Amino acid sequence: MSTDTKFVHLAWHQNEKMLDKATYPMGSDPTGKLSRQFGVYDESTGLALRGAFIISPEGKLLNAEVNFYNLGRNVEELLRKIRANIHMAAMPAEVCPAQWKKEGDKTLKPSAKIVGKIYEAMK
Repeated sequence: MSTDTKFVHLAWHQNEKMLDKATYPMGSDPTGKLSRQFGVYDESTGLALRGAFIISPEGKLLNAEVNFYNLGRNVEELLRKIRANIHMAAMPAEVCPAQWKKEGDKTLKPSAKIVGKIYEAMK
């Protein structure tokens, strides 16, 4: 989703090799209405900052990341966060540490015993 028009998105999809395998729709927000709702709209430029938001099926905001215009988003990290949120929804007593990447990786159970000892708990 961006403040670009649907025609700009079409050009990106047709010409940008990094989007060759993209099968998801690209949304256009030329009025900035949605960008304003998420707090990423820059009134002075009429552009949106680069935001990535993970929203649960229930409509709860799970993750938000906002970068300035010239910093791209890391798709692998976004996918890791999506997988972690899916895992945590199924296993609410666990947390996925920063190095967690996929199902089967070590998780933690929050407790006073691991405060300040995450490194040791991850061994």
